[in-house]
Amino acid sequence: MTSGNSPYVARDLAHVWHPCTQMKDHEAQPPIPIRRGLGAWLEDYAGRRYLDAISSWWVNLFGHANPRINAAVRSQLESLEHVILAGFTHEPVIALSEALTALAPPGLTHCFYADNGSSAVEVAVKMSFHYWRNRGQPGKRRFITLANSYHGETLGALAVGNVELYKEIYRPLLMEVITAPSPDCYEREPGESWAQHSRRRFAAMEELLRQHAHEACAVIVEPLVQCAGGIGRTGTLFACEQAGIRPDFMCLSKGLTGGYLPLSTVMTTADVYAAFYDEYTKLTAFLHSHSFTGNPLACAAALATLAIFREDRILERNRVLAAHLGERARELEAHPHVAEVRQRGMIVAAELVADKAARKPYPWQERRGLSIYRHALARGVLLRPIGNVVYFMPPYVVTPGEIDLMVEVALEGIERATCD
Repeated sequence: MTSGNSPYVARDLAHVWHPCTQMKDHEAQPPIPIRRGLGAWLEDYAGRRYLDAISSWWVNLFGHANPRINAAVRSQLESLEHVILAGFTHEPVIALSEALTALAPPGLTHCFYADNGSSAVEVAVKMSFHYWRNRGQPGKRRFITLANSYHGETLGALAVGNVELYKEIYRPLLMEVITAPSPDCYEREPGESWAQHSRRRFAAMEELLRQHAHEACAVIVEPLVQCAGGIGRTGTLFACEQAGIRPDFMCLSKGLTGGYLPLSTVMTTADVYAAFYDEYTKLTAFLHSHSFTGNPLACAAALATLAIFREDRILERNRVLAAHLGERARELEAHPHVAEVRQRGMIVAAELVADKAARKPYPWQERRGLSIYRHALARGVLLRPIGNVVYFMPPYVVTPGEIDLMVEVALEGIERATCD
């Protein structure tokens, strides 16, 4: 640990409990204190720089300290930092709601705001259940979800997800759901195409819908990728566009503010809105709130983010970057311990295995991904594998040369982690 970082590490470990972390690990790998960010790069107090290949947990779209988003937040800060959204409103939340409903699939006409993705899922879970109750069908109260799905870590979000570690620990606190087989194409049979596998798995979903239509209030899916897609990440602004569908609820969070401030929204239809719209004494109002709902600073950052998408033709530019990212990342498939490289837009994932022919995974206890993480940090790249999956999810300001560096370092890390 370099001396410039040491004072901050000591202060941190005295009081900060980090998310999704076994804190004992920091005895060997101290947290890295970051003093500034610029573009796709982070810099610590010792002056070491790190290429942010994971968009700071999937949220940063247009780089750190983006001057246009900075300016929007700074301008908003001079007039209004926050106001209660119950009984009051403000121009940024109105403008953002207008912008989102104009961009979303037709029919998504109303926005309910929360603070983060998990909170948005909580809103959608409660709202879908409450909708059927208000419509006189209180028996429709169960959720259909996919195996191995992830929707966040609050209790409602955990319940409608299917991460076994979380389920094992928190099962006594979670509602029971109906689980359909995952369409994860990594699990396809030998010789089976992605399309054939997906259709076969969806047949099971159709059967569950037939069996449970009388009691199901919603089906929840993370579209196209079972991970945090983010705004524009999959190649279109919203992933559901690629399926040509309009959901009844669309939860947006990661990337909505360009990675600046916590904000999420649940977009829904006029029909759902109408189910809650009545005289006060009917007690049909939606009973949910967050203290910072529709925060003006966050809304200003989101409006600046949408403006960058529009004015800089980001989706078109991303297609060029995604092609380069995919071309370079597919080189990893030649490695004897990489079973598959998958891509969807600006997301690429490589599957590490102990036995490539049998697709046998490494035991999770060996923590091969941690070895890759540590090597990447030593080389000035922030990679954070999930188990045995190495992924790239860089901000949209990344350059082809920076993509080359990410892949080069990942390949080195994979070689070191699998050389025994």
